[in-house]
Amino acid sequence: MGTSSAAANTPKPASSLGFNLAGIAVLVLLLAVGAAYVIDDRGRAARIAQPDPADQRIVMLTLSGKDLSIPASWFRYDEQMRPGFSRQVDLQVRLGQDGGTPLSVDVTLLPRSRARPSSALLDAVYLHQFNGETLAGVPGLVGKPLQQANGFAGETVWYDALAADPFVAKCMASIQAEAPARCLRTVYLSSGIAAVYAFDATALPGWRSFDIEMKNWLEPIGAW
Repeated sequence: MGTSSAAANTPKPASSLGFNLAGIAVLVLLLAVGAAYVIDDRGRAARIAQPDPADQRIVMLTLSGKDLSIPASWFRYDEQMRPGFSRQVDLQVRLGQDGGTPLSVDVTLLPRSRARPSSALLDAVYLHQFNGETLAGVPGLVGKPLQQANGFAGETVWYDALAADPFVAKCMASIQAEAPARCLRTVYLSSGIAAVYAFDATALPGWRSFDIEMKNWLEPIGAW
């Protein structure tokens, strides 16, 4: 009985205590890292959601031989916010800054050699993939669904049939029933840079002012 009492009062080994403290330290570190990621994600989301034309935090980049001066709040990816040469720049801007409903547009700037404009694809590719149906719904644009083959399932091309250099956008239906289709439009800018625009189909009714608004964003930074 004396032996049992002595065993009960024997202090725990130091190694056990050290192990517990180490475990607590690791847990605290993991919580701190997790909190940092949450804060970083929230900060990035807040920054991306509101690209500011007046942002004075300028990042100087060179793309395809052109010097660009891009406000920090426009970047979609933090790792691209480094001065120097770049092969691709991913930005986010907003339509409807002049009183309309703001709509986000993802803009990817890259060399012309890595992209083909949508107007060229209309005649070279899309025209041969139309399924014969014609859609309405966007004033001034013709909607032509693409054949359910060759990787074009669920896609529709909207274009201005009257212009020599038409507005063209290829849109893919969302897998979510209530979400709008997502559209792509590629253009060559006079600077020698190509721009790929990704936006919701809800922006299509304003197609006549689309390129004008894009110029208002891209010309001041040297991309247009």
